[in-house]
Amino acid sequence: MKKSYCPIDTFINAIKGKRKGTIILYLFQEDKRYNELVKLMPDISERMLTKQLKELQEDGLIKRIVFPEVPPRVEYSLTDLGREIHPVLKGMFKGGILFEKSIEED
Repeated sequence: MKKSYCPIDTFINAIKGKRKGTIILYLFQEDKRYNELVKLMPDISERMLTKQLKELQEDGLIKRIVFPEVPPRVEYSLTDLGREIHPVLKGMFKGGILFEKSIEED
């Protein structure tokens, strides 16, 4: 992740992307396996989900744990940084609901 001129832009650049915020919100609830995330987000392709998970991992927001089993089991969880930004994403979620209500009223 590249540092931006404004910390808000740095934050938005880290979480923008197809369902990155949603992934973080799901992982805040509990660690998830890849297939669980696929089922929770049927509107995103597996290729895109894999890309978003990789970017979140590179930015230090989630960690990928591979268990040495046959077949291999992979779980995703939040890092400390990922847990710290959760309240901000929760606030954005609430803001999104407010905007959706205003759209419905129009």
